[in-house]
Amino acid sequence: MINITRDSLSKLFSYCKGQKWTGYDPFDALNSPFLKKFSLDRKFLRIACIQLLKRLAFNVRPILRMKKGYNPKGIGLFLNGYANLYKLEKKPEYLEKIYFFLGLLFDLKSEGYSGNCWGYNFDWQSRAFYLPKFTPTIVNSSFIGHALLDVYRNTNIETALEMAISIKDFILNDLNRKVENSDVCFSYSPVDKSFVHNANLLGASLLIRLDKYVNDTKLRDTAVSALAYSMKYQRDDGSWYYAETDFQKWIDSFHTGFNLQSIEYFLKAGFADKYRNEFNNGVDYYRNNFFLEDGTPKYYQNRLYPLDIHSAAQAVIFFSQRGNEYKELAEKIIVWMITNMQDEKGYFYYQKRRLFKIKIPYMRWSQAWAFLALSTYLLSHGK
Repeated sequence: MINITRDSLSKLFSYCKGQKWTGYDPFDALNSPFLKKFSLDRKFLRIACIQLLKRLAFNVRPILRMKKGYNPKGIGLFLNGYANLYKLEKKPEYLEKIYFFLGLLFDLKSEGYSGNCWGYNFDWQSRAFYLPKFTPTIVNSSFIGHALLDVYRNTNIETALEMAISIKDFILNDLNRKVENSDVCFSYSPVDKSFVHNANLLGASLLIRLDKYVNDTKLRDTAVSALAYSMKYQRDDGSWYYAETDFQKWIDSFHTGFNLQSIEYFLKAGFADKYRNEFNNGVDYYRNNFFLEDGTPKYYQNRLYPLDIHSAAQAVIFFSQRGNEYKELAEKIIVWMITNMQDEKGYFYYQKRRLFKIKIPYMRWSQAWAFLALSTYLLSHGK
């Protein structure tokens, strides 16, 4: 299995290097000057453009005069993957790539905020809010922050730690908050008041990891309060809705994985022992509701399609780090990924739907997540 994974990762690296780590994204429709003009600054037209391009099986972006670009979150995921590989094998070329991605992240920071933060390289309209290009989000900034801390832990590069510590000021000072008694929930971005469990937990988990490096009781107390907020909304079966608003009450695979991974950071730091039973219940729900016997990863708990590379990658990341108990499951998912979703050119497809596959090689959604997943498995089981 190790050799299969290494071979898959090598092919993926060759593809990404050939693309200079730039690419398109499932949600980047408004980077088209034609679609941006067609949307007339109307919410429903923006959503229609994004959803149309996201569902097409063929790539019309070049026709729509859209250019490939660096996605900050994708760059953070690649950075995290190389931090894994460097810990596994101290190869100079891995360290070279780490410095390269650190430089990119420094250049891609969103300006004008209290601390380091990152957004997407495209305008983005959801049902809940509209974010102009490079508006920072707690999700992007947290994933990048975790990557920076892993780089520091594995390389002792001080710049990575300094960049990560600065993110706390963005989370603590620039985001909106929902307050319930003594519990808090962070908003998705500074310009909205959408309160989403995975976003809240991701931000809180970065804060609790930073507690090791920063003597700040406000940081620690706020992180624990944010954890308490989302734990309060865990359902009896171990699951979470995406959010508590009526139009956001769905349960999906990779956001469930994000929640559990975030809680595990608290457990490792010694701040969530009272939630250990709830965490275990969540892990059982994740394992029992989102995977077929052969490792096929479901997107939602109650239906099979679409089969999405993102669901597979997050599952490999989470279960690879949970030891031999889940090694077989992680390996089944990797085999499914490579067999069903990796092209002979090395890149991974976006989705497999009931009647067709969407083979467009999205850089952030597919390649960066697959890169991190495969490197995480190798770090956990390849020694």
